[in-house]
Amino acid sequence: MSRTPVPELLAPAGTLDAVRAAVANGANAVYLGASMYNARDEGAQLSLDELALACAIAHARGARVYLTFNVLIKPEELGEALAYLGECVDRGIDAAIVQDLGVVRLIQQVYPQLEVHGSTQMTVHDAAGARVMQRLGVERVVLARENTLEDIRAIRQAVPELGLETFVHGALCISYSGQCFMSGMISERSANRGSCAQSCRKDYTLTDEATGATLDSGYLISAKDLAAHDHLEQLAELGIGCLKVEGRKKKPEYVATVTKAYRGWLDALARGERELAPSIEEVEPLVQIFSRGNTGGMYGGREGREYITRTQPDNRGLPIGKVVGHEGAELIVETTHAIAVGDGLGFESPELTSSATMGGSVQNVRHVWTRNGTHRQVVSVRLSAARSRVPDGWRVVRTSDATLLRQAQESFASVAVPERVGALRIDVRVFGHSGGPLKTIWNSGEMEVTVRGEVPLSVASKRALDVPQLREQLGRLGGTAFKLGTVDVAGLADGLFLPVSELNRIRQDAVAQLEEQLGWARQSDVAVREARIAEVVDTVASSIPSAVTDASFALRAIVCDLDTAREAAAGGATEIVLDPFLRHPTPPLARVHALREELAAAGVTLRLRTPTIVRPEERKRLEKWLALDLPLLTGHLGLLAEFGGAGRDVIADYATNVFNQHTAQLLFELGASRLVASIELTTEELGQLTDPWRGRNFDVLVYGRTEGMTIEHCVLSAAFDREPTTCRDLCVQKHTNVSLTDPAGYTFAVATDSACRNRLLHSRPIDGSEYLPDLWAQGVRGYQMVFNVPGDPVQQIVRAYRDMLDALAGNVLPEMTATRRLLDGAFTRGHFARAV
Repeated sequence: MSRTPVPELLAPAGTLDAVRAAVANGANAVYLGASMYNARDEGAQLSLDELALACAIAHARGARVYLTFNVLIKPEELGEALAYLGECVDRGIDAAIVQDLGVVRLIQQVYPQLEVHGSTQMTVHDAAGARVMQRLGVERVVLARENTLEDIRAIRQAVPELGLETFVHGALCISYSGQCFMSGMISERSANRGSCAQSCRKDYTLTDEATGATLDSGYLISAKDLAAHDHLEQLAELGIGCLKVEGRKKKPEYVATVTKAYRGWLDALARGERELAPSIEEVEPLVQIFSRGNTGGMYGGREGREYITRTQPDNRGLPIGKVVGHEGAELIVETTHAIAVGDGLGFESPELTSSATMGGSVQNVRHVWTRNGTHRQVVSVRLSAARSRVPDGWRVVRTSDATLLRQAQESFASVAVPERVGALRIDVRVFGHSGGPLKTIWNSGEMEVTVRGEVPLSVASKRALDVPQLREQLGRLGGTAFKLGTVDVAGLADGLFLPVSELNRIRQDAVAQLEEQLGWARQSDVAVREARIAEVVDTVASSIPSAVTDASFALRAIVCDLDTAREAAAGGATEIVLDPFLRHPTPPLARVHALREELAAAGVTLRLRTPTIVRPEERKRLEKWLALDLPLLTGHLGLLAEFGGAGRDVIADYATNVFNQHTAQLLFELGASRLVASIELTTEELGQLTDPWRGRNFDVLVYGRTEGMTIEHCVLSAAFDREPTTCRDLCVQKHTNVSLTDPAGYTFAVATDSACRNRLLHSRPIDGSEYLPDLWAQGVRGYQMVFNVPGDPVQQIVRAYRDMLDALAGNVLPEMTATRRLLDGAFTRGHFARAV
């Protein structure tokens, strides 16, 4: 029987106990974050000392350690970030998981021995993006959670040498990772900076803007948890090299339980056992330990209504029965699983439209009977809710299983935490004879010191100096950088005595000298490293393609229909960027040809904006648009490299997350003619980013609603329980303008694009008019405006910006209030003055 290569099992670890839990239950590797520059800013962080211990624990069990270094890094942070990464390298990490493209290049220059993995935040989801990763020298990339098995097959066939990693279990982001700007725009907590406020876990109302009708309500963009255990064999056969479990903020018991389950299934696969889907009993512990409801994800294709939680966004637990009566304050329940003291129970209303719940911990249990697999018990529960009585008929959900938790804890109890990891070994040789001083020689690596006693050795009347006593006194090295190795007494005469105080003085003197030498060595190493870091950070190739002159500027209006294109051109836009994919239906190509000719006659360029997401099956549909041979604006890294590298005029859109000058340099090298800076940078940070090029060949988005999320799930089709991608009558005919409203009353337009995915637009347009003089002074001459919702006063807004830019080009201070009057206060300043 042929055997399928078994992928590496990668487990999360937010604590040392989670590391212990992972390796004890069969993880081949763990991923974790230290206290800086990782995508979990609260909790799930290890100190450098804990990181050293984590590496020691993992390596002792043959497991590897991957550091999450997966945030976008600002120009002023680059030096500190690389120095901190060096501290982590010194502690023993095996690889770094990185989002920032520029940082990938810098790591390769400063720490060439360190393996680099591309984070899922890079939004790699097709062969073109994977080719860029291979070109950059990334050893493996974590694919988008939205990829299907067929997507993975296409990527593997196109780039067979690149290591592929994919998520197999745990929480799902509803948005493509790396393309979620909603949290940052609302709360200044950027998902790209490790501070996601989980905007997707809120409850929303879906509304038809034309009629005001409520189409759906609930947790409409809160994804269920991934549990892809049924796809393990297929993923292995497709060449996935690593299966990743999400959960760095989860408890060690979760890590133990999930790792153990997947280890068992992968071991069965290694034995050649095929087409054996896990049983309900095997899966039950995963549901019990934590679950918002499970989904197999999108490996088998896009899921519909069942992809989201709908009624609640948190751990639901395992449904086990219902309340059938009361005995005083106690509940009578009938369940499929016996309840034990210490279990956590939740109670849910049986009404499908109700989200009412309550819960608490079990204090006492009395067994009544068991019949045909059903247990009747009387339980006393300390309820967390103010209500004192759970109604009859309510569902019983076990949210915490005391027995499962205990078994999980026992699974890693024997994994010891090593002491004094990283301490340097000292070997000591001892010499002496009666009447003379004790001579000690201390060796640690290339360091050596000699310390002589000040008190003469004498004949012992009781206990003579021997190896145990010398080890006891000379080995008291706690609080130092050293630990005692061997003690060689071949040069010490027998039967001699020396006071303990003198032995202590000798040890202290030796340690002080060694620490001084060590300090010199480390200062030298640090100085060399800091010099190297400064060199690579400061070295930016500032050459750029065909820079514009200081006197000219570009005002680009991004539109999604032909009428808006004409309005923007009439307002004074120098370039129209058509995004025909944002909403259904796309316009006929003949009309786009006609628009190009019409605009060209007016001296206005037409540019095509591609989708940021182009999964393998969608590339063929895109080809006819690419064949128009228009200049491009794209947030798709693969398309940028493919067409920019072939000589076409390609602007890198803000979705490429240009946060620092090294990412900018890399994108220029890949073929970008211009770059749109990240929408999450302040005016000052934009200046730092563009300074090596004095602002030339950079665009800044100064007006419009940014795409807060790009979602494979469609909230409109889910509202009507329709099959995704087969229900275009909903978005094209019946509900062409819909929105989501959050509990605070903010409304986000939902655009269903040509691939039937949703793009959530920010509730208010950014208006950066007040920052134009600062941007102009930095040398920025490219300005973008986005018009993607009905009703915008397009021509007036464009004209206001054109007038301001004309004034700046004429060295005249512009009138800055025109746009604010048009918007009547309904705008946001975005991140121009709000750092993330």
